[in-house]
Amino acid sequence: MICRLFTRSLHTLRMAAPKKVSIIGSGNWGSVISRIVGANVKDHPDLFQQTVQMYVYEELIEGKKLTEIINTEHENVKYLKGFKLPDNIVANPDVVDAAKDADILVFVVPHQFVKAVCTKMKEVVKPGVIAISLIKGLDHASTGINLVSTMIKEALEIPHVSVLMGANLAKEVAREMFGEATIGCRMEEHGPILKDLFHTDYFKINVVSDADTVELCGSLKNAVAVGAGVVDALGYGDNSKAAVIRIGLKEMIQFARRFYDDVRLETFFESCGVADLITTCYGGRNRIAGEEFVKGKTFEEVEQYILGGQKLQGPHTVYEVYHLLKDNDLLSEYPLFTAIYNVCFEKHPPSEMIEVLKRHL
Repeated sequence: MICRLFTRSLHTLRMAAPKKVSIIGSGNWGSVISRIVGANVKDHPDLFQQTVQMYVYEELIEGKKLTEIINTEHENVKYLKGFKLPDNIVANPDVVDAAKDADILVFVVPHQFVKAVCTKMKEVVKPGVIAISLIKGLDHASTGINLVSTMIKEALEIPHVSVLMGANLAKEVAREMFGEATIGCRMEEHGPILKDLFHTDYFKINVVSDADTVELCGSLKNAVAVGAGVVDALGYGDNSKAAVIRIGLKEMIQFARRFYDDVRLETFFESCGVADLITTCYGGRNRIAGEEFVKGKTFEEVEQYILGGQKLQGPHTVYEVYHLLKDNDLLSEYPLFTAIYNVCFEKHPPSEMIEVLKRHL
């Protein structure tokens, strides 16, 4: 039955007019994903229009506009230097113009800018638009944690926003080294077209319906990765980091089940879950942030001087998760999340992390 529904949805989508795709964001991950999207729309002219608008926050690079560099040299020299973008990716500094008439919106701006960007583009968003978020982050709302996909849905007043998360270090994907990602799709009929947009022979896509869990994994693992960086800074080895990963996964599952309905354990074993957690705790920017913080740098300095302007999600997620747990009198049930917060925001000694590992069952 599921196969028949999937096939029917795919057939319907293929019979429709080619869809216009717009990418909202152009940082490191946004530029990497534009390489995939640009190539895939060329490979599927029956499904997608051939030109892809990409919203680019305008910056001057050695006196020249970044959009002009991208559109003439086909390279994002600030955030993805050394990798060519497809010539059908058109950099646009006007988010309203970039989003206008789009059938598919791919969101990949830092989560701090989501509300402002959506407010600007709201009036030009087409009815029935397919939206997907690649943004890893959380906001603390009055009713609990607000997912980025929910922020987009509410700001644009659209019924559904899908998500894509996974063990995807951007530079490895840019080099076309094999990896996987998970799409959490809230509308079954959107699954086939989104898979066609992102799936390649080196970037494998699996579509699941448990979108909330997919997105929670993509955000919570960044908090755990900050803790992994703290342990690295203390000079502990892989055994200690494995303990951080194990306890972190346990608290991620516990958190998701407490605050969200219909969480499926099997989703944690997709690329968005344990795979992304391991990758981020060894090679991600939030692990770097945790290590450099213990060595004396602020998170803002890490963003500016080490990450070249890339934004961190981990510290913000640590802060939001901690305060939700505190509001619900749950801190004692999440010792790792609590210890990471205390080290990062309350000036507790980093060794507190090791004490948590020693005491945790």
